[in-house]
Amino acid sequence: MSSQSIDPKILERANVWLRSNIDDETRDRINSMIENDPNELTESFYCDLEFGTGGLRGIMGAGTNRMNRYTVGMATQGLANYLKKVYDDGEELRVAIAHDSRNNSKSFARVAADVLSANGIHVFLFEDLRPTPELSFAVRYLHCHSGIVITASHNPKEYNGYKVYWNDGAQLIPPHDNNVIAEVQKITSIDAVLFTGDDTIIDCIGEFIDSAYLEAMINYSLAPEVIEKQSDLNIVYTPLHGTGITMIPQALRKFGFENLHIVEEQAVADGNFPTLISPNPEEKSAMEMALALAGKVNAELILATDPDADRIGVGLKDLDGKYVLLNGNQTACLLTYYLVKQWQTKGKLTGKEFIVKTIVTSELMSDIAKKAGIESYDCLTGFKWIADLIRRFEGEKTYIGGGEESFGYLVGDYVRDKDAILACCIFAECTAWARSKGMTLYELLVDIYREYGLYRESLVNIVRKGISGQAEIKAMMEQYRSHPPMEIAGSRVVTIKDYLTLKSKDLLTGTETTIDMPKSDVLQFFLENGSKISVRPSGTEPKIKFYFGVKGELKAGDEFKKAEAALDEKIAEIISSLGLK
Repeated sequence: MSSQSIDPKILERANVWLRSNIDDETRDRINSMIENDPNELTESFYCDLEFGTGGLRGIMGAGTNRMNRYTVGMATQGLANYLKKVYDDGEELRVAIAHDSRNNSKSFARVAADVLSANGIHVFLFEDLRPTPELSFAVRYLHCHSGIVITASHNPKEYNGYKVYWNDGAQLIPPHDNNVIAEVQKITSIDAVLFTGDDTIIDCIGEFIDSAYLEAMINYSLAPEVIEKQSDLNIVYTPLHGTGITMIPQALRKFGFENLHIVEEQAVADGNFPTLISPNPEEKSAMEMALALAGKVNAELILATDPDADRIGVGLKDLDGKYVLLNGNQTACLLTYYLVKQWQTKGKLTGKEFIVKTIVTSELMSDIAKKAGIESYDCLTGFKWIADLIRRFEGEKTYIGGGEESFGYLVGDYVRDKDAILACCIFAECTAWARSKGMTLYELLVDIYREYGLYRESLVNIVRKGISGQAEIKAMMEQYRSHPPMEIAGSRVVTIKDYLTLKSKDLLTGTETTIDMPKSDVLQFFLENGSKISVRPSGTEPKIKFYFGVKGELKAGDEFKKAEAALDEKIAEIISSLGLK
């Protein structure tokens, strides 16, 4: 095919790379796209892969809009330049780097290490794959100025990503996020990147950080005496071909759980995720092997983690003895309830404790905390905002725990990102605690609903890929802002919160108040019947997300299924009213 059929701007962007100092494989791939696949060339070069507030994430391949050694190198050069600006007093700069099991993750981590060391920055590079929360821990433990982890979390196998952390072990927030972005955007040429590393200032790390991480983790066990009596709790675990296998089995055993069954087929680290449609514990298909093994061994608890082990999936037996998977809100609320009850029982509450949840997570978390006299804070979606609150209140208030509906939780503040390793251990401890009281974990969940009200949540993802998809998602958000619904499923909209304008409008009185949060492209609609609908474009995937939350009463446990079905019907009516299905 002739290059004359390609948009000249796209062709010139590709030719800029061809004129740069790139390897032969990349050069051959670009030439092949020019000759044979102009559509792929367009997708690969129509823009620069955006270095957003969370770093990079994209499909792997050649081009400016792809994850590859050159986009990773340019991002790292920008980070190095920013670190030198911030810390200009001559002190030795230190950065920790980790990676997950994805294809190219290890080589991308090495590229980042080489670029940083070429800029005179001391690098602590994990010898092999490690969980994202361990990287967060290592940043603080090694007194680093920054950290990098190569991962695309639970995205499909074609993706990879690059997340940046600051010296507190948390992902970047203002002003550092925007300042790093500005420095990355200044790197407009591959040839501006220092790719030749200095091995003398790259230290390989591994086992001693593992040991320190586990020792810090065990301090958050709240009921070791219960575990001692329930150590035979029957647990199934799958790492979904990811990094969890490096830490979670030994963490569970260190806590005292001895009866652990691992899904061996998924215990092999493999970026192709050969046994999975998607490496996402939120999806039932990813849990099928774990569910099957649980049936064989009669497990009481199923645990799963995503490729970088910062998200946890949970399965257990319902009231009929059938295995079910908890959604993220249920897991968050069970963890919150357990933490609050243990802090009460142990006499640890002083009146200065708090929990944090994101604005799209179940209000049940807040209700549990507030009833115990514990403050509850809302924040934007993204664990960096939970970490920000921990940092702001450090020395004044004590963070107990927090989480988000997308299967991410953090117990305690020893790391500053979601941590599925400790979450798995505490969830197993919670299961043992329920068992010691003569109930299953699912029965405990039903008891919580009886005490606080029956909450039901759902999520609809609308996927729109490519250039046209971005435009369509943007148009959807603009439509909701310019013509917001006044009624949804027969119930009046009484409040609209717009986190982009930071305005909350009471539609009954017409009054507006200011939302005290950073700006974010999120809309929330609160209905007269107590339902909540949240809409936001994903920051890491080509989709727009619709979150639904409804509430009802549960007077008796034997009414649970009927009450749950009624709320599911209410959610279905809302989804239909919005024309989403």
